[in-house]
Amino acid sequence: MSQYGQVQVKDNRYKFRGDFHRLEQHMPIRNADEGWKLVGVTKPRDMTYVHTYGGEAIFFESLSQGKLLATKCENPACEANGSIFQPFRIYCPDCLSKGTVIDMTDLAKKSATVHTFMVCERSGAFNMLDKPIRFINIEFENVCTILFSYLLVGEPHMGMRVVPVFKYHNPTYTILDLSWVPAGTKAESLPEGFGF
Repeated sequence: MSQYGQVQVKDNRYKFRGDFHRLEQHMPIRNADEGWKLVGVTKPRDMTYVHTYGGEAIFFESLSQGKLLATKCENPACEANGSIFQPFRIYCPDCLSKGTVIDMTDLAKKSATVHTFMVCERSGAFNMLDKPIRFINIEFENVCTILFSYLLVGEPHMGMRVVPVFKYHNPTYTILDLSWVPAGTKAESLPEGFGF
């Protein structure tokens, strides 16, 4: 049996190892209206996308460790000096200076509230979340931006206090490793793999 593919960086180059594309037998496509005449073949494919995080890698790594990082503009000449940005931004959108990485986990636990929400009953292809999906926009005290995420348990309402939960077990190293629950939710109410 073939080994699933893995990617590593060594000597500043991507090194691919294992099987990324599993070939399957080509199946004929026949036209039933024209005497089962051959009109083509199937070519199933698995696509492998390599997404590089660059300066945002620290953000995604921190989620697997139960930390929510943000960035802050510390350019004294910038109008946005002192502004905290969540979602994480490498550069200040006003002056384009490199932001300072800060840990805002405690701030999120103390001040996160639902700004707006939307419940999605049906979703498109490649959705990885259980339906219905409770999308929420989260605002934080002294943070100038709003984060788009999802409520893991409970029903959302505007102004609702929420706290972050993190996917510790088998993290995906994507934004799906961060979710939110109503403040006061007990640890035993969380789905397997998630924790405070």
